[in-house]
Amino acid sequence: PPLNDRALLSIDNAYYLENIVATTHLCRTNTVSNTAFRGFGAPQAVLCIERIIDEISCHLGKDPLQIRRRNYYGNRTRNIAPYGMKVSDFVVNEMTAELVESSDYHARRQRIRQLNQGESNLLRGIALTPAKFGVSFTMSYFNQAGALVHVYTDGSIHLNHGGTEMGQGLFIKVAQVVADEFSVPLEWVKLVETNTSRVPNTSATAASSGSDLNGMAAKAAARTIKNRLIGVAANAFGVEKDEVIFLNGSVIAGRSSVSFQKLAKMAQIACVSLSATGYYKTPKIDWDPKTMTGHPFYYFAYGVAVSEVAIDRLTGEHRITRVDILHDAGRSLNPAVDLGQIEGGFVQGTGWLTSEELWWDDNGALKTHAPSTYKIPASGDVPEAFNVKIWGRGRNVEQTIYRSKAVGEPPLLLAVSVFSAISDAVSSLSDYKRWPAIDAPATPERVLMAIDEMRSNGV
Repeated sequence: PPLNDRALLSIDNAYYLENIVATTHLCRTNTVSNTAFRGFGAPQAVLCIERIIDEISCHLGKDPLQIRRRNYYGNRTRNIAPYGMKVSDFVVNEMTAELVESSDYHARRQRIRQLNQGESNLLRGIALTPAKFGVSFTMSYFNQAGALVHVYTDGSIHLNHGGTEMGQGLFIKVAQVVADEFSVPLEWVKLVETNTSRVPNTSATAASSGSDLNGMAAKAAARTIKNRLIGVAANAFGVEKDEVIFLNGSVIAGRSSVSFQKLAKMAQIACVSLSATGYYKTPKIDWDPKTMTGHPFYYFAYGVAVSEVAIDRLTGEHRITRVDILHDAGRSLNPAVDLGQIEGGFVQGTGWLTSEELWWDDNGALKTHAPSTYKIPASGDVPEAFNVKIWGRGRNVEQTIYRSKAVGEPPLLLAVSVFSAISDAVSSLSDYKRWPAIDAPATPERVLMAIDEMRSNGV
């Protein structure tokens, strides 16, 4: 059911759908049980609405980008999602305008159409698709986190929180938050692996909320200790608390200065605790799963991608020749980590949409069960030109950790642009008068079948 809920809540993607009825169904199968990964229902919904936009555009004989922009959410009006939540920070219009210019979209689209009129065996396609991803657990009570922080008299800091590091950069981000709170070098913060004996009742590290939840909990714990240290410094040097400043590993109190380590020792001598827990729960979540109405997300993360592909019309194989991505990470906690997440999420999405085919026999046994048959993207599948940029004007309107935004799941949705570009290339065989019926993943076999179908209908 949570997967179905997330899919329904994502069916609008970046579009204001004033008149929509959407239904999902749970179905029994004779195959092994499955669960979701990155996106948790949202990718399927976004693929659905983007396919609808593409088919509408083809029917009208318009550039799909034109139809997309006409149906984007607005800022002052046309900004209520189908489930009743106001989309108050929609920036996709501005991001689209910026990416259209930087990617030279219109000139490339015109050039591709001209090339497709030739006799080459390569068909080319291009597409721009947006992404809007709601950040929060739809299971409301999961939106909470705890943290534990100790400061030692040698200046080192012990940090533990409820998040799980799985290569996404969560630990470094939360450690940065604590280091910034005390204004000490990052190396002074020692992060211990997640352990429920230290931080109990942890929520799953999912829903792209790891940094939001655990970062705020860690900040709360660090802030408690910091306030105690401020009191120690104010008493020791005879100044007001607002005159105490933490700066580059030192603490300045009026005209006096002391090292962070020295102040920690002073606190111990003064019998002041240097240990604290922190707790955070996401505000503004008001969701009724029975009526599917309310405020299920704290905020939205956005992105836009332009993808260009080349297809061999004789084999159905494709190459991603160029990708341009502009992603809204708010005020990024760590741009290097976030860029890696955007790139990785996108490539993972291309695998889901083009090569990772699940195939069962008549008895329900999975046959694509090994790297030789289940084809995940390799280094050679990365776009030949891969231009990824974090939107420079990004800022979360909600009070997240330093106004940052989640970057775990949202980038995967941008891979839909590759699927649309493949369809655009095949559509060129009908002079863009018909849109091909390609099921995901768009494997060479399925693309070749779509090409043959175009030819069999008089192309």
